[in-house]
Amino acid sequence: QVTDAVYQYSLSTGFDLSTASYDSVSFSVASQETQPTGIAFNSNGTKMYIVGYNTDAVYQYSLSTAFNLSTTSYDSVSLSVASQNGEMRDITFSGDGTKLFLVGESGSDAVYQYSLSTGFDLSTASYDSVSLSVTDQDTQPKGLVFNDTGKTLFVVGATTDTIYQYSTATPATITYDTAIEWPSGTAPTSPAIGETDVITFNTTDGGTTYKSVLAIDGAK
Repeated sequence: QVTDAVYQYSLSTGFDLSTASYDSVSFSVASQETQPTGIAFNSNGTKMYIVGYNTDAVYQYSLSTAFNLSTTSYDSVSLSVASQNGEMRDITFSGDGTKLFLVGESGSDAVYQYSLSTGFDLSTASYDSVSLSVTDQDTQPKGLVFNDTGKTLFVVGATTDTIYQYSTATPATITYDTAIEWPSGTAPTSPAIGETDVITFNTTDGGTTYKSVLAIDGAK
């Protein structure tokens, strides 16, 4: 928050921080945001995005040379996120740039989802009215990232100094045969992602009908 800038470093070995050195290259975002908290790039490094909580907005920049901050310029494109959260802390995109995710800690402590009709074009972004509360895990979430498939979300927070993992996959839907009888008269729902249910089946008439019971619910 002192210089309100992005700084560029080079790593002689990819993803090995011990080989990092400062390139003496920086780019000030103070004209747009004086309290920047999160940064993201598009997949080829020709677009950069900054989010902060002084203006409660996301800002879009172009880099004429990919991942070279010295070639950065502001696109005069921004997205206000104040209606969702007044203290957005971090930002990330889906691989194709058609989904934008922000995490905020002001009151709701949640991850928010936006859609972009044109990938990585912030001017086409709109809020999906979809959010995920993380307040039961941490009331000061600071950062978020997805795995490569987008099926696992990681959130880090300052209250517990812990990284939390979430699954974004859709649970399987199980349809049971009508010949199966359940003690409650209702078949059990599908187990949550990452959990396993064990169901026992018994028949006394050679397989015409079955009586079943949920023996283990939600085993890890």
